[in-house]
Amino acid sequence: MNNLIETLNWRYATKRMNGNKIPSEKLDVILEAIKLSPSSAGLQPYTVFVIEDQAVKEKIHKVAYSQPQVIEASHLLVFAAYNKLTAENVSDYMNLIADTRSIPVESLDGFKNSISAGLLSRSEEVNAQWAARQAYIALGHALVAAASEQIDATPMEGFDAKGLDEILGLNEKGLNSVVIMTLGYRDSENDALASAKKVRKAHEELFVTI
Repeated sequence: MNNLIETLNWRYATKRMNGNKIPSEKLDVILEAIKLSPSSAGLQPYTVFVIEDQAVKEKIHKVAYSQPQVIEASHLLVFAAYNKLTAENVSDYMNLIADTRSIPVESLDGFKNSISAGLLSRSEEVNAQWAARQAYIALGHALVAAASEQIDATPMEGFDAKGLDEILGLNEKGLNSVVIMTLGYRDSENDALASAKKVRKAHEELFVTI
């Protein structure tokens, strides 16, 4: 069987973790995968908070409906999307491209104008939803990367976003929490789903070939 498929069969949304710390080199792989994930126009309109401090995790635990993974995890990732996209965001991105590829920033005027005409002409609400979708793409890459490193991960939408935003001061940063992910090691003895079979739709039910 393909190693990737074996890896994805191994992973599951871990319900209990044992509190053991993950090695920094494995965390680095997961964060690098997030950094390398694709996003619309390459803008990466989100910030990922990497939380190891137990006191902060305990605060988040209270607004995450006391789900145990939050405080049992080695690390907690909070994916926070931009509240709005600005002309400054686009200009900063053009400068980053120019610096990275050693090209004149003026050569990117066509690309800049195209992004500005498309994205900046939309409402803040539409762009906030768009930014959240980009964060979910990054989340997907993080889940696969974690599994590839034999690190358990749980994506979680079950939290009070307003409360979490307050804890991390996200509004002041122009951000809002979209989804969180715990990283650590499964506690097989206390997690009833650790050895349960995956439940997925049949291939012919899920996919339609046209």
